[in-house]
Amino acid sequence: MQRLANPTLRLFIGAALISLSPVWVKLVDVSATSSAFWRVAIGGVTLAVYLLLTRRRLKLTAALWGMLAIAAVFLALDLWFYHRSIQSIGPGLATLIANFQVFVMAAAGYLILREPPSARQLVAIPLALLGLALIVGVDWDALPEDYRRGIVFGLGAALTYALYLLSMRRSRQGSTYRVPTREIAVVSLLTAVMLGAVAFAEGDSLAVRSSSDIAWLACYGILSHSFGMMFIASSLPHVTPSQAGLALLLQPTLSFAWDVLFFGRPMTPMELLGAAIALFAIYLGSRVRSEDGQGTRQ
Repeated sequence: MQRLANPTLRLFIGAALISLSPVWVKLVDVSATSSAFWRVAIGGVTLAVYLLLTRRRLKLTAALWGMLAIAAVFLALDLWFYHRSIQSIGPGLATLIANFQVFVMAAAGYLILREPPSARQLVAIPLALLGLALIVGVDWDALPEDYRRGIVFGLGAALTYALYLLSMRRSRQGSTYRVPTREIAVVSLLTAVMLGAVAFAEGDSLAVRSSSDIAWLACYGILSHSFGMMFIASSLPHVTPSQAGLALLLQPTLSFAWDVLFFGRPMTPMELLGAAIALFAIYLGSRVRSEDGQGTRQ
């Protein structure tokens, strides 16, 4: 346990745990909305138990509750898009596209916060588009309909996750807590309620029928959602920007590796080149955006 006191080690362990998120989604035999619900429900309860055991009080103002509710709406939308993208195009590509949120964040920084993009970010955007084109091909109409839908869902996940990050960033203003355990616990449970309502509206069942699915969902909620996010959140205030950027790069890289290793995703040399270019673009476009622990794709 002493080794976990090293913030750099916690950072990269957290990134590795989060990289397994799309693997759990692919392994379980439940609907996209159901797996998203169980992720935040199990993860939220785990964090809530931790808060109770450590006797930490919420102490949330009405304004903060409102901002966390907005963040939960965006997280629910993000998971709705992300899980469908995983089912359509696989864990690796879905996670890669969803990490294009770094470019949405750069655009939001310029439009909302008047933070001009850096030269590296301006170079990163066309590189990311080039990498994506090499992976999926330039003839959009030739792609299967489900594959095209998965790409659109992935871009939707990138947009809504960026909006979630902005909401969490706003909720952290003035906070005296270094690690946003309270905020993430509340957002997780609010998101679970919203996704439960969406499942009901869609006519989906939240029932989990096999012991293997229960095990995979428990791993998803506890390991990836709770431990992964908290390891990263607790380490970011103590690591360098370059280390944080590498962790941001590690997560989609590992997700792509798991897709190839676990699910036999075929990769042509052109696709490998495109993935490398897109990952490099994500690294260039990434920056440490406050200490809210939300830099990586969840």
